[in-house]
Amino acid sequence: MRIIRASAAPALLLAALTACGPTAGTGTDDAWSTTPSAPEASLAGTGEAAEEPSAATKSTAALPDMVGKGLQSAQDEAQAVGFYFLTSHDALGRGRNQILDRGWKVCSQTPEPGTHATDTEVDFGTVKLEESCPEGGDQGEPEEAGSTMPDFTGKSVKVARQALDSSTSITVDDVSGQGRMVLVESNWRVCSTDPAAGAELDGQPVTIGAVKFGESC
Repeated sequence: MRIIRASAAPALLLAALTACGPTAGTGTDDAWSTTPSAPEASLAGTGEAAEEPSAATKSTAALPDMVGKGLQSAQDEAQAVGFYFLTSHDALGRGRNQILDRGWKVCSQTPEPGTHATDTEVDFGTVKLEESCPEGGDQGEPEEAGSTMPDFTGKSVKVARQALDSSTSITVDDVSGQGRMVLVESNWRVCSTDPAAGAELDGQPVTIGAVKFGESC
């Protein structure tokens, strides 16, 4: 009968490994220790790695003075130094959209020139190339009308409509005597309103008398 004898090698190997292993409870052997290294331990429980960067660590850049430049050139220059959140508005308070940027020039900018975080929104107050910048600064658009009719005199019909409640029934009349249709409301300025400025608004229809900008009421 053939007898299979077990080799003594595995037993000797196990004994050798046991003799070389760490002493139970000492935790002194780095190869066997489960204690995290110092950097890992410092992050555990602090949550610092998930924190948003502080304002001091945000990217900043110098925003140039864009006043007097064409709107397209101002936008290109702002982007070249790292500002990409750009907007613009009609400095004359007429609510016109800057569809062709090359046809507008910069009268003001917010924020002013200087060092700012590059995620800051930059707003340019603009007029058309053939127009003059308002002497008193940007013409503020009226806030939304509440229970009292604002004074819209001199403002564009577009701005007046935007300020009134969206449910208001509005009629716009050409008071020049020419009987023209008021199509592009940003090109027409308010001469009068019914009800008049200061009157109570309680849902009644509003009539606006207007002429084109450059014309007399």
